[in-house]
Amino acid sequence: MLSARAALGWFAVVAVVAICWLALPFATGILLGTLMAFTLDPAYTAIVRWTRRPASASVITIAAAILLILGALSAFVTQFVTRTVALANTLRAQLHDHGPLSVWLDTGTSWLGRFGISTASVTEQVEAGAGEIASRSAAIAASLATGAFSMLLGLFFAMLTMHLVLRHWSKISSSIVLISPLDPDHTRELLTEFRRVGRMTVSGTILTGLAQGILATIGFWVTGVPRPIFFGIATALASLIPAVGTLLVWIPAGLYLFANAHPASAVVELIWGALVVVGASDYLIRPRLVGDEAMPALQVFVALFGGLEVMGLPGLIVGPVIMALAVATLRLYSGERAEQIGTAKRRGGS
Repeated sequence: MLSARAALGWFAVVAVVAICWLALPFATGILLGTLMAFTLDPAYTAIVRWTRRPASASVITIAAAILLILGALSAFVTQFVTRTVALANTLRAQLHDHGPLSVWLDTGTSWLGRFGISTASVTEQVEAGAGEIASRSAAIAASLATGAFSMLLGLFFAMLTMHLVLRHWSKISSSIVLISPLDPDHTRELLTEFRRVGRMTVSGTILTGLAQGILATIGFWVTGVPRPIFFGIATALASLIPAVGTLLVWIPAGLYLFANAHPASAVVELIWGALVVVGASDYLIRPRLVGDEAMPALQVFVALFGGLEVMGLPGLIVGPVIMALAVATLRLYSGERAEQIGTAKRRGGS
């Protein structure tokens, strides 16, 4: 017959499963809120020392972070969509009115006639693509407005989670250690690893975006793109967008240079964006900031790009955290097994 203690344990498992099931639609916001709380904990601690009021310090920390994020995103979306539409219209005018881009395109594609491809058809395709850029930019803005409610709901749960973790992480971790079926020392080690990797991943993602923005600004300034600082900031923010990322900024910048009869600068800008802004940042800087010295490069890339493929934008943060916790768990297990095997050998030898 099932004992009362075992029955209570099974009921506890069912309770945990039920809570996870209910929280699943908001899991991303809850996890990101937790990781943001880990990252902002030093600022929260400093404000607590200044105000002597933990609740007020938590509200100030969260409000400052949310205002900064929303302000930056809203300014980026507004300015980026406006300037992208203006660029697309400029490209169409240059092509339609036999401007510098049309002349350059005629010169560069004249050899295609040998293969039965007319320059006029190429020009029409490019012009149609420019029109598509303008329409897609408006569509992106509309989709962002449509998804505003779900974004705000996720942000709401992230804020609540940030407040809870900033104020009560020590109590939360103590409760997890108490109810965890693992050894208390192992549970504490996993929680410490979770906190460390979460803070490192969020800060690494932010620093990678800043690095891409700085590198892109240098490229914009060298090649003569107007307002290089603005587009550098846009590049830093666009680095958080899944799949396309910084391509949304430096490719239109290259097309702008083509449209204004600067083909050499345009080629330099496109090469700089591909090799430095994307290549060096995503394959050299990001793995070093987000990865762990004890984690092989293959695992870092699997965590980053596997997380991006499975979960989209949140995967850049969630993927490395899951990988680090999985590696830490396997490390604990292998250490425990090695200790058991060593103990068995010593007993057998005696």
